[in-house]
Amino acid sequence: MSFLTLDLNLLRVFDAVMTEQNLTRAAGHLAMTQPAVSNAIKRLRESLGDELLIRTAYGVKPTPRAEALWPAVRSALASLEAAVAPGTFDVSKAHATFRLAMADATAAMWLPALMRSIERDAPGINVRMVPLTTREPRPMLLRGDIDLAVGFFPGVAAQLSYETATPIRHERLYSGTYVCVMRRGHPLAKEELTLDSYCAANHLLVSFSGRAHGLVDEALAQLQRERRILLTVNQFFTAGRVVANSDLITVLPKHLIASTGMTDALLYKDLPFQLPAVHLDMLWHERDARSPAHKWLRGHLEGMNAVVQRTAPGTAPRSDTY
Repeated sequence: MSFLTLDLNLLRVFDAVMTEQNLTRAAGHLAMTQPAVSNAIKRLRESLGDELLIRTAYGVKPTPRAEALWPAVRSALASLEAAVAPGTFDVSKAHATFRLAMADATAAMWLPALMRSIERDAPGINVRMVPLTTREPRPMLLRGDIDLAVGFFPGVAAQLSYETATPIRHERLYSGTYVCVMRRGHPLAKEELTLDSYCAANHLLVSFSGRAHGLVDEALAQLQRERRILLTVNQFFTAGRVVANSDLITVLPKHLIASTGMTDALLYKDLPFQLPAVHLDMLWHERDARSPAHKWLRGHLEGMNAVVQRTAPGTAPRSDTY
C-alpha cells in the first residue's frame, strides 16, 4: 500500500465506525448510507491488507491492526479539524458521539444535568456509557475504547502529577470525604462509633474487582486492626439497598450517598480513623485534547460540577446522637 494513493476520506469513515462499533450508526453520524460506509471500509481493507472490522451479532469488532491504527487516526483527524476550522465550533450544530466510563454512582450524579444540557443546547451530541470496572482506566483510553473517564483513580492521579511523557491528561473535578453509612435502625445508630465498635461490625465493601481489600483496610492495618468484610458488591446503588435492609455497614464518599436512592433509610457517621480525601478526576487522551467537541464536553463537565453539587438530592442525615 502506498500512502500517496490512499484515499484519506476512508479514514474519516473508519474513525466513525470504530467510535460507534456499528455500521448503521456510523452511517447516520456521517450522513451517508450504510452501503456507502460498507464500501468505504472494504476499500480501506484492500488498501491496508487487513480485515479491520469483523461483524458480530451486536455490530462490528475491530481487529488488532484496527485497534492499533485508530488512536493515530483519531489524533490526526483532530489536529486537522483544529487547523482547518479553528474557533468555529458551534455546539448547536455539532455531531459527535462520546464514550464515557463512570461508576454507577458518579453517572447518577452527573448524567441528568449533562443530558438536560445536551437536549437543550447540543442535539447532535450522543453519549455511550461504558462500564467502569477498574481504578486504572488508562488502558481503555490508550486503546480508544473510551473518550473520557470520570471517577476516583488515586494511583493514576498520583503518577500523572509527576509524569511528563504520558499521553493521558487529567483534571480534578471534586474533592470530598468518606463516611460510615448504615441503616437508621442499626444498633450503632444511636451510639458513639468507636474503633472497637466499627471493627466488630459486619462490613460491605464496594469493590469493582471483587477483591475484599480497600483503603479502609490499609488504614486499619496501620492501626493493627482489621474488619470482617461479609460482602463485596460492584455498584453503589446495590450497596445502598443492602445496607438499608441489613446490619451491614459500609464506607462511601459522602456526596455519593444520594445516588444509592436510599437516603430516607440511611444515615452516616464520621469514621473513627483518618482516611485520605476522595477525589473525582477526569481523564482523557492527548489525541482528543484539541478536538473542539471534546473540549466542549470537558468544559461542560468542569462548569457542571458546581451545579451538580448545588442541585443534587439531599444526602442521608448525619447521626451525632449517642
